[in-house]
Amino acid sequence: MEKKETAKVVAKKPRVINTTITRNTNDFSQMTDNIYETVAMLSKRANQLAVQEKRELHKKIEEFATGTDAIDEMYENREQIEVVKHYEQMPKPVLNATQEYLDHKLFYKNPMKSKTMVSMMEELEDELVESAVKTNDEEKPKKRKSAKK
Repeated sequence: MEKKETAKVVAKKPRVINTTITRNTNDFSQMTDNIYETVAMLSKRANQLAVQEKRELHKKIEEFATGTDAIDEMYENREQIEVVKHYEQMPKPVLNATQEYLDHKLFYKNPMKSKTMVSMMEELEDELVESAVKTNDEEKPKKRKSAKK
């Protein structure tokens, strides 16, 4: 029964290309308007997927664990080897994260881009511009005085 259940789980996951391919970088900046934010997002998602896969693998391997650690009693368990081979052949988490991004299955929210933060940034920029203008106005009379001497 366990083999049939794992086959169903694998069938539900989308097919991910397990080889290196050239991709258009413009496709990666659609959601975020910044390729560096996209790379950071994909990295975080890949880490989430890797942790999830690691937990699944450890749960499956724990099923095969025996109470004794004697080397003489250890034997090759074909089912355990098949589970490990299955996980080795799976696409890397970064490929899964990339495919999820390209299929628009990822939700992304950057708190720095919220309206309140944007308005705060605009206010700071206005203050900097005003202070720069004041500084330039104060420096101009000094130049004139030094020119008169």
